[in-house]
Amino acid sequence: MRLKTIFAMMLLSLPLGTLNAAVDPNFYIFLCFGQSNMEGAARPEAVDLESPGPRFLLMPAVDFPDKGRKMGEWCEASAPLCRPNTGLTPADWFGRTLVASLPDDVKIGVIHVAIGGIDIKGFLPDSIENYRKTAPNWMTGMLAAYDNNPYERLVTLAKKAQKDGVIKGILMHQGETNTGDPKWAGMVKQVYDNLCGDLQLKPEDVPLYAGNIVQADGKGVCIGCKKQIDELPLTLHTSQVISSDNCSNGPDRLHFDAAGYRELGCRYGEAVARNLGFEPKRPQNLPVAKKIEIPADAVTAETAIPGNEFPKVDSQHRAYFRIQAPQAKKVIVDICSKKYEMQPDGKGGFMAVTDPLPVGFHYYFMNIDGVNFIDPASETYFGCNRESGGLEVPEGPEGDYYRPQQGIAHGQVRSIYYFAEHSTLNGHQPIANGQKPTANGEWRHALVYTPAEYENGKKRYPVLYLQHGMGEGETSWMLQGKMQHIMDNAIASGEAVPMIVVMESGDIKQPFGGGNNQAGRSEYGASFYPVLLNDLIPYIDANFRTKSDRENRAMAGLSWGGHQTFDVVLQNLDKFAWMGTFSGAIFGLDVKTAYNGVFADADTFNKKIHYFYMNWGSEDFIKSQPIVDELRKQGIKVDSSVSEGTGHEFLTWRRGLHEFIPHLFKK
Repeated sequence: MRLKTIFAMMLLSLPLGTLNAAVDPNFYIFLCFGQSNMEGAARPEAVDLESPGPRFLLMPAVDFPDKGRKMGEWCEASAPLCRPNTGLTPADWFGRTLVASLPDDVKIGVIHVAIGGIDIKGFLPDSIENYRKTAPNWMTGMLAAYDNNPYERLVTLAKKAQKDGVIKGILMHQGETNTGDPKWAGMVKQVYDNLCGDLQLKPEDVPLYAGNIVQADGKGVCIGCKKQIDELPLTLHTSQVISSDNCSNGPDRLHFDAAGYRELGCRYGEAVARNLGFEPKRPQNLPVAKKIEIPADAVTAETAIPGNEFPKVDSQHRAYFRIQAPQAKKVIVDICSKKYEMQPDGKGGFMAVTDPLPVGFHYYFMNIDGVNFIDPASETYFGCNRESGGLEVPEGPEGDYYRPQQGIAHGQVRSIYYFAEHSTLNGHQPIANGQKPTANGEWRHALVYTPAEYENGKKRYPVLYLQHGMGEGETSWMLQGKMQHIMDNAIASGEAVPMIVVMESGDIKQPFGGGNNQAGRSEYGASFYPVLLNDLIPYIDANFRTKSDRENRAMAGLSWGGHQTFDVVLQNLDKFAWMGTFSGAIFGLDVKTAYNGVFADADTFNKKIHYFYMNWGSEDFIKSQPIVDELRKQGIKVDSSVSEGTGHEFLTWRRGLHEFIPHLFKK
């Protein structure tokens, strides 16, 4: 007897929750039902897919095999809540808002049953059977997920949940299908009364929170439903309408977008928090759209793929970028050696505005969560050893020399393939038509500019071999440099003589792999030299009407292409009589000894090279002034210029080419 007394006293000393551990008074449960805007029509983004933790739970109304969720078993809540393959719902950020607003010892649970397009009759036990028989075909699978009785599924799970916590409210978003139905409010009350009766709930303790419809600035597809939802409290006094004013929507004007669902969900949560006696707080990780104002003078960049609005450039030379990346956590745009973190717009998009940029062409990349990629709105340009996005910040009329002009004749840029027996970089080109790979040599690609008059006669022309820089390709002078327009305009105006221009990759597309980079002893790109001299030049002379002597052959290059120009021309003065560099990457040059002392006899050199030119930008990290000074001390005739306000970029090199070509092939 004494043992029984002691045992009873021990039981009485335990907390109430231990005696009935399944029921937690601080576990607040909410029933969520409705149609497509409760089901969720917006694609969840990265911030929606992360669980806010064990304080926000979901009792799934169906199985989620991919997420390991079982119907009727509590799990951490994160999108999607309704069924697999559904979207973001107001319930997502409703729960997160309550977690942020309520004490830490309070947990939030939701049970979520919704079917896109369902009539309110679909939640009335007396009507569901007849409704199911007339439901549209696209709804049958969704009804079947709830055994053709969504109301019964909601009640069954709610009864199970009541063993764990306390039902504190009912969230509804429904009405679009019943727009204009005078009986709608009465049927909503009937559903509510049924829930209260079946679950033994006191209406005054369990309000109904009804979200309003998509408004779309008064152009919502179901805007006529707004009034009947606003008036629901006249029929159901324990209901409260959650405003959808200014909640953003998708293009269909029927469903909210992700930002709209978040905003509406937060408003549901704030209303419940107030009713429970707590000051509402919004979740700290709620994406806040930082609107970037785009001035009226901003225009779509000429480098954008047609049909895209962005990127844009304004009159202050600031660039505006936008990308849709709903699952991204962090997006960066990297341009002109500066990274700008793009701001979410709350609709799955990110935007950024840059500082004023230098005029001219600039490579840029975007980065999503640590991975670089090309802006899908940009044309692609080979640079930085890979394809990249490009942005042209326009000059004024001073840039007309590199723009196509009306009223003049235009040349052509031809794409050619030639076989180079002297190439040592085998394997770059695919083998086709059953051909066997060669032991030596390869097929190579080049571009050839021919002047407008080339097609109209038998005249022969001098040739300029024009090389790009490190990490760029044979298309770079044409696409980024606008070489063909510079040539057309200069020839049409009489500034330059008609000439052929040849552009090749030069074996410097790949990154610099180390080794000697001093003038005359370089390894990077040196594999191109025998190809140029023994394969490319003979091919051009054989297939185009060229003047094939040294007096009619020039070479020039930008950056490392300038380095190659020095290496090739200065060691092959029997083949070239004109040379130029633009921001030339010339290192370790001893003008007295370089290239077997080619500069030592200034008179001989000046007779062989009829024009020698070097340019660079005032902001360039490669400046050729010291080389120019040393050459002039040695008696070498070298012309030079500085591109004001530009760096190591194509505007510097456009200006350089424009200044260089008028001097070619004239004596």
